[in-house]
Amino acid sequence: MTRAEAAYAVLRQVRPLHQYSARAVSDLLVGTDLTLPLRAILELLLEGGPQTVPDLGRALLVTRQGVQKIVDDGVRLGHLELRPNPAHARSRLVAVTAHGQSAFVALRAAEAAGLELATAGIDPDELARCAAVLERLTAGVREIAGSGAGVPHPDVVAVDHAGSP
Repeated sequence: MTRAEAAYAVLRQVRPLHQYSARAVSDLLVGTDLTLPLRAILELLLEGGPQTVPDLGRALLVTRQGVQKIVDDGVRLGHLELRPNPAHARSRLVAVTAHGQSAFVALRAAEAAGLELATAGIDPDELARCAAVLERLTAGVREIAGSGAGVPHPDVVAVDHAGSP
């Protein structure tokens, strides 16, 4: 097997892994006011601190408009708050509230319990090596994607605009 064939075999596993993971987390969200997109934003903010909507969009490869809708919902639900941005008067910072942090911590605990079951029999060092390889593979694929890699895909933009009035 060539390196390209082996890389393709890895990439073929990423989509089902992502789909099954999303489904498992979605099941954990039933009965809460969290959504998968809001969960992603909470995680980014808890890891990286307050950020602007455009910064979140770049990190998630989603349009600014798409992120703004999620942020507005998160603020309405009390998980997020908007703060003044000392670097830019018109682009406020999005931050996690205590309520949002509490909801995320509870969700992560439930996710961790599921991951313990899903990874039974897999050595933690193997998982760490897998994560490191996937990080390098992602960086390499991003590099070949070129200058447009950090811009939302046209299909994402079309979906965001289709939902707009």
